[in-house]
Amino acid sequence: MSDDPLIEDFAADEDLPPVLEASLTTVGARLDKALSDLFPTLSRARVQALLAEGVVTRDGQPVSTASAKALPGLYAVALPAVISAIPQPENIPLTVLFEDADLIVIDKPAGMAVHPAPGSETGTLVNALLHHCATSLSGIGGVARPGIVHRLDKHTSGVMVAAKSDAAHAGLSALFAAHDIERTYIALVRGVLHPVRGRITSNLGRSTGDRKKMAVLNSGGREAITDYVVEQVYGAPTHRGARPGAQPQAARVACTLHTGRTHQIRVHMASRGAPILGDPVYGSGSPTNAVRAAIAAAGLARQALHAAVLGFVHPVTGEALRFETAPPEDMCLLEQGLAAL
Repeated sequence: MSDDPLIEDFAADEDLPPVLEASLTTVGARLDKALSDLFPTLSRARVQALLAEGVVTRDGQPVSTASAKALPGLYAVALPAVISAIPQPENIPLTVLFEDADLIVIDKPAGMAVHPAPGSETGTLVNALLHHCATSLSGIGGVARPGIVHRLDKHTSGVMVAAKSDAAHAGLSALFAAHDIERTYIALVRGVLHPVRGRITSNLGRSTGDRKKMAVLNSGGREAITDYVVEQVYGAPTHRGARPGAQPQAARVACTLHTGRTHQIRVHMASRGAPILGDPVYGSGSPTNAVRAAIAAAGLARQALHAAVLGFVHPVTGEALRFETAPPEDMCLLEQGLAAL
């Protein structure tokens, strides 16, 4: 995001986007101008947007400042896939937590993409909102993303807000850009974090080793801040004779976002050696046999991550709103299984 919330969560679970590559030998021009000349199919405005999205690299390193001086090197642009079809209304049930003339708050189920993308052209939240809200849905997000001011990953469940009026869209976007939104997620992770309460601050950007993933970067990327609290540990060794230094097998962690970067919580938990259970992208390493059995018994087929709390000031009425939902059945069943370890 220049904190544009729409850039929070790109579809890293989907196929790699097409990539344009070309070498630049001249120097001195602004980067956006030089790249629009280097790639004639891209306008200067389009180049600026792609730079802001973090999908442009020079010799494998991300570049993002449009006004910077262009340097020689091999430039690559990972183009987001184009969705040609205009989303159509679909009669998909929604769990509505709040609705008025300006906005709607829903509890998004896991498995529902927020908007159409390759592999999820239909059955998305946008399709459902177009049916539910009829003509009263903000068009600022464009034909593919009407009303959408922020995102959850397809396989992350929880509370989301969408704009029904242009005034609400502008106001909500401003709140997200200013980080003036309360957002707390519940994550079930492998092992436990140390200390049990803290703040993780890092730069996040696309991994140079795998362009489908995000990563903590030593340089470049964008600042990401997550506060966390370990609320419960599971499978902690308490019996006599337990191996010295043995750690709990899993934990429930509350994560509060101060920024909204792509896959922020998933990357931050993994960076501390406590990846989210069931995460197919960042869940490196393997849980214990007992935890794997609990995951299977719960039927969890996704990352165990739920957007539990969303709080903000209504951008039109000024009313303070706060919504909280419990994790869905798969995560609740997994917690029950973990509690029995």
